[in-house]
Amino acid sequence: MSFENKVIIVTGSSSGIGAATAIKFSKQRARITIVGRNEQKLKNVSETCERNGSKPLMIIADVTKEEDVKRIVSETIEHYGKLDVLVNNAGMFDSVSILDPHAIEKFDQILATNLRSCVYLTHLAAPHLIESKGNIVNIGSAGAKGIFMAENFAYCSSKAGLEHFTRCVALELASKGVRVNCVSPGPVKTDFVEKITMDKEEQEKFWANLEKTTALGKIAESEEIADLVLFLASDNAKSVTGSSFAIDCGILLK
Repeated sequence: MSFENKVIIVTGSSSGIGAATAIKFSKQRARITIVGRNEQKLKNVSETCERNGSKPLMIIADVTKEEDVKRIVSETIEHYGKLDVLVNNAGMFDSVSILDPHAIEKFDQILATNLRSCVYLTHLAAPHLIESKGNIVNIGSAGAKGIFMAENFAYCSSKAGLEHFTRCVALELASKGVRVNCVSPGPVKTDFVEKITMDKEEQEKFWANLEKTTALGKIAESEEIADLVLFLASDNAKSVTGSSFAIDCGILLK
């Protein structure tokens, strides 16, 4: 795989899957835009990328804000002059009961982060990707296909929507030379998941219990997800579009 001089946007890249993806792209000499809300964490990722030989464009942004989304694309084009790959990784997890008085408020928040932001970024990025014959990789979830806990309707719905959005846009953009695919992780060791629990002991119990739910008896690392993202973004996957790839340690098998 070669990404030298390819321009790549990775949202949600201050930690977890997004950070691992940006860092792996930097090792391939890609020209990266990293996006996140936490400035210090984003700086840490930027420094790692720079040590790998690729200083990224760093954009502090909230993908639920339209003006921020516009900035992500416009500043990338202004800085690099083109766009080759969009990785829609930014997302959130939260559980809420359909009976909760604030269910709709929480539903709107989760959909805005996990689905609407991807739709809007894709809308703005698509003309540039058509020009470069580039591609999009969306980060979904095994939760799009399986329901692993109660009070999770909002998150699962948002990720199921993202998977189907992937297929819809893949069909629309295929004739224009743009591929669109989705990576759907199961449990992954990131702070994205760790925010569910409170102290270290609770976290250890959480991970131990989660391992038991997968066929492989393990939890994936962010770097494993990033490897699949890079493959799909590369010319090695030039015949792959409209597909969703589970990388879930077999959680959907149980």
